[in-house]
Amino acid sequence: MVEWPGGARGALCLSFDNLGEAAELELGAQPDAPLGEHFTATRVLPALLDALGEHEISATFFVEGLNAELYPDALKGIAARGHEVAYHGWRHEQWDELSVSEQTANLARGIAAFEALGLRVAGMRPPGGKLGAGGLEAIRRAGLRYCSPAGERAGVENSVAVLPFEWRHVDASCVLPAMTAAREAIAGSPAPVEPAAFLAYLEAEVARLASEGGFAAFILHPFMLDWLGEDNLGRLLDRLREAGHSGDLWLATCAEVVTHALSISD
Repeated sequence: MVEWPGGARGALCLSFDNLGEAAELELGAQPDAPLGEHFTATRVLPALLDALGEHEISATFFVEGLNAELYPDALKGIAARGHEVAYHGWRHEQWDELSVSEQTANLARGIAAFEALGLRVAGMRPPGGKLGAGGLEAIRRAGLRYCSPAGERAGVENSVAVLPFEWRHVDASCVLPAMTAAREAIAGSPAPVEPAAFLAYLEAEVARLASEGGFAAFILHPFMLDWLGEDNLGRLLDRLREAGHSGDLWLATCAEVVTHALSISD
């Protein structure tokens, strides 16, 4: 069993994927508002940052590189509040459909755009969850320390840490038609999962992790926080804060977990 800081039995990263209209543009959808005025950046994000601050929880925000152009102040604001800003493709491209050269160019463009804002990117989560043709080598050559694809086993490969997520810990799995297997794991049925049931599942996962140990990444999407509901989000943050303060769980950003993992792998 991995020894986590403070004697915690388990480690958990709370993360938020997507921001603004990047994914909508990639899908060819027409955003409801003019570019640079998406509700997730103008309304949801400020309230979310306040809620995280009230609960003293640091999170990792995987955001598309396009946001460095559309919402530079928002990205700098995320970092200023003590959270990690990580990469999620330039425009939420389906990562495993990109060639090695396309992945390399995408990473270079995004990292440069973030660095222009004074934000150093440590890792990325491939949109769609799969690494594709470039694999970990494209991540390593880009100078990143970690990636967070879908999977179950965390580890370190050729100096790149792998912090996997499982679809059963992702809010979008509750409603996306293709995610029936994840819904079976969450609620025992392929039917869409209600917000309260998803919250109960995550609370049970927090308890399991605190008891059995290991690592988990929870993924919420700013565009789905209205679906989850303010009260349910507050309850989840309350539970995470409680587990963290008790010492049962180490709540950390992905970059912090990676720093720890690389330190013990040397």
